[in-house]
Amino acid sequence: MASEPIDPPVLQNDRVRLRPLRSRDAADVFALYRDPEVCRYWSFAPWTDPAQAEAWLAERIPMRPPAVYGWALTEPLEDRLVGTTALFSLNGPNARAELGYSLLPARQGRGLARAAVGLALDYAFGDLALERVEADVDPRNEASWRLLEHFGFRREGLLRNRWRVGGEFADSWIYGLLRAEHRSGA
Repeated sequence: MASEPIDPPVLQNDRVRLRPLRSRDAADVFALYRDPEVCRYWSFAPWTDPAQAEAWLAERIPMRPPAVYGWALTEPLEDRLVGTTALFSLNGPNARAELGYSLLPARQGRGLARAAVGLALDYAFGDLALERVEADVDPRNEASWRLLEHFGFRREGLLRNRWRVGGEFADSWIYGLLRAEHRSGA
């Protein structure tokens, strides 16, 4: 008999709380992904309809461990989604996953993304015992690639014209971090 799907665990430090996504996050998810600044380097154009958030959540909430660990990024004293963090494309035999994150512009520059990524990486290399975590970043997104480099990620390659958003093709830098290179709590 197949086991019931489980939610990703709640992860928390003094700066952020990562909890499972919920359907009632729809208004906050729409606010996040309708923002042109958030989607400027994302793999889709800014949303224009709240139904897009509902559909996105309906698609993602059933994606659960061990395939995907998708979290709502909140601040500890407030349960409102201000961003997202995810470990996805998990490959069990190769002990590998991809990392993704987003954050409302009004909350950027306060260390929240750094705190969330740190929690996700500690979980990936600790509890999940992964060997490698990867991320792809638009080379123009300096804040994002600097965040990855803060944690020791190495730029490993360039994928030219990887994403098409709003009629424009964009490159991606591929970053990788190995378990032996991970500094917990960085």
